[in-house]
Amino acid sequence: MPRYLAFPAPEKGPSLAVVLVNLGTPDAPDAASVRRYLSDFLSDPRVVEQPRWLWWLILHGFVLRVRPARSARAYQSIWTADGSPLQVGTCQLASRLDARLQELAPGRVRVLHAMRYGAPSLADTLARLAGEGMQRLLVVPLFPQFSATTTASVLDALGRVLARWRRPPELRFVSDYHADEMHIDALARSVQAHWQTHGRGERLLLSFHGIPQRYVENGDPYLDQCRATAAALQARLGIEDQQVIVCFQSRVGREPWLQPYFDATLDALPAQGVRSVDVLSPGFAVDCLETLEEIAMRGRDSFLKAGGEKFHFIACLNDSDDQVQALASLIRRQCAGWPEFSARLVDPA
Repeated sequence: MPRYLAFPAPEKGPSLAVVLVNLGTPDAPDAASVRRYLSDFLSDPRVVEQPRWLWWLILHGFVLRVRPARSARAYQSIWTADGSPLQVGTCQLASRLDARLQELAPGRVRVLHAMRYGAPSLADTLARLAGEGMQRLLVVPLFPQFSATTTASVLDALGRVLARWRRPPELRFVSDYHADEMHIDALARSVQAHWQTHGRGERLLLSFHGIPQRYVENGDPYLDQCRATAAALQARLGIEDQQVIVCFQSRVGREPWLQPYFDATLDALPAQGVRSVDVLSPGFAVDCLETLEEIAMRGRDSFLKAGGEKFHFIACLNDSDDQVQALASLIRRQCAGWPEFSARLVDPA
């Protein structure tokens, strides 16, 4: 018979736990650490939908032999004294959100973060919370738009963890928040603040992470949700269609991914007479390799080399007041009916 995990009766602690889940990051910007991270990430069948035997040969025979060193150099270009920007930023967001929710429900809620791949793992984070007295759990994947490659993978991992618990907590799960009004407002204010400081480019590029086109053809709602986010943001900013370009970044392999591609779009704009661009990545909650290196560094170099004159990257929301407020509101709505956020609570904001 299976042996289930049981946690000792804890001292009285927060009864509600909120776990923010981000994608993950290597422990260090070296080839060995990147190889371990990529092996975990790229072994997930949600991420790469290929016959397992064939992908295993490709992954271990080629990808993990070639890609880690190249990716390690990219990570080195953005690594900070405190570590990976994604790790640091996600931890800071969880800490600020914890402080905010403590104002609303003192002593009754705890916010921590976990990574789908790498550390801190979802299993370790949930075990820690169980030891502190968690009775109810809300999991918030930090992917505004749903995709099977990200959000559903978190759900898979969550199920595997809780399947081993003798007494799982009462559970709720946020599938997406791509059209949440406060989230759209937060994105719009970040763009407007950038324009006030740096001026406004001739085009606003909204770059989302790409996925293979066949995933969408097989029913993934990601593309529709990206377009819905872009449309809501454009309406909130009050700008014309021709001023906004939705594109997709980070493609790998030879099969078609969602188009138009970010790099190809960026390279073509100077020849069309566009000399200045602003770039925002509304699919990322926290800045990471894909935003800081791929867009802010390589994208800038590519645009200027192609004849562009001004390239501005607009940072992700990270742990900004607007993101904290938007997520706090989302969490309160998701926890409606639970005693920690009863109708009697009054938001001091």
